[in-house]
Formats: sequence, structure tokens, C-alpha cells
Amino acid sequence: MAFSADELRVLRRALAIALHPMPLSDEDVQDCLRLAGSVDEAVGEAGRLRAFLLADLARYRDALPGSVTGYLELLQDALAAGYDPRPDDLAALRALRGRQAAAALLERCQILAERSVRARLAGCAPAPAAPAPRGRLLALPGGRAADREPDRPKAPAAPAPGRTPAPQRPMPKPSEVFPPRRRPAPPPAEEERAAG
Repeated sequence: MAFSADELRVLRRALAIALHPMPLSDEDVQDCLRLAGSVDEAVGEAGRLRAFLLADLARYRDALPGSVTGYLELLQDALAAGYDPRPDDLAALRALRGRQAAAALLERCQILAERSVRARLAGCAPAPAAPAPRGRLLALPGGRAADREPDRPKAPAAPAPGRTPAPQRPMPKPSEVFPPRRRPAPPPAEEERAAG
């Protein structure tokens, strides 16, 4: 992501205010909000571009072996953008490993897939592809949020006088929700039919 000279000026000013809090003028607040909007727009655009790239990669993978060249190029682009190869990618590359480029890419993808699995098993899985939502920039010291009273957690409502709160129901057991099925009675034996 590249910032213009004007955006860098706003960013530098916002960082200075974050380190040394002071009241902000309305112009500075508007500049910060515009910069935050631009960053949000760039992040959203990057997410859309990534989704398009992955959809394109899936289309090329489904059209194999006729789309080998395009698939290998798209997969390299996706890997450069941080894509973790999926089992479908590994299977497709194994089928294409007669080509030198596919064999080299298969080796690289196997290493990346192994790292990804180890990271997930260790509990250090990377963040999901979708960008996490971030809060508005109104909380800057001296910004418009300074005029408002800070949000405080609300205390639980007290029960009305003279009334006791209803007791919490315990979680039902699966056998209470789904009672066991009764087995049908076995058919009468041949001797009983003959006697009846």
C-alpha cells in the first residue's frame, strides 16, 4: 500500500498526537477520517482482488489439463500473495508433475502446506483471509469522541423488589430431548401362528 505525500503528512500528525495527546482541530479530525476511509477502501479492494484471484484459480484448476499454463501462473501469483495451497492444488500438481514447472511448484506447495498444517496443529494458525473489521477513528484523543462520555459497562438489572429471580434451568440431557426408540416386538414364532 502506498501513501501520497498528503496522506503521509496526516499519518505523521496522527501518530504524533497518539504519542503526545493534545486537542485536535476539526480540520485534523476530518483529515484523519478521510485517511481512515482511504485505508478501509484499499483494504476492501485488496480483499476483493484476492477473492477474484482465488475464484479464477479454482476455474483454471477445474479446466485442467487444458489450462495448465494459466493455472501454473495463477498459482504462483496466489502463492506470492500468501495463499496456502489446498489439497485440490496438490492433487492437480501431482497429475501435472511430468512438466518441469509443475514439479517445481509441487515441491514448493508441499512445503507450504506442511508449514500451514504444523502451524494449525501448534495453535498458531494464520488469520483468516478476510480482513477483520476495525473501529472508527473517532476515539482519537481530542477528537469528537472526547466530547462524549465514555461508554461504561452496564450493571445487570436488579430484580423487582419482592420477586425472586427465576432459577436457571439445567441443560437437558440428550436422552431427555431424544428418548430412546423402542425396538419393535419380534414376530410371533411359527408354532404360535400355527396354534393361533
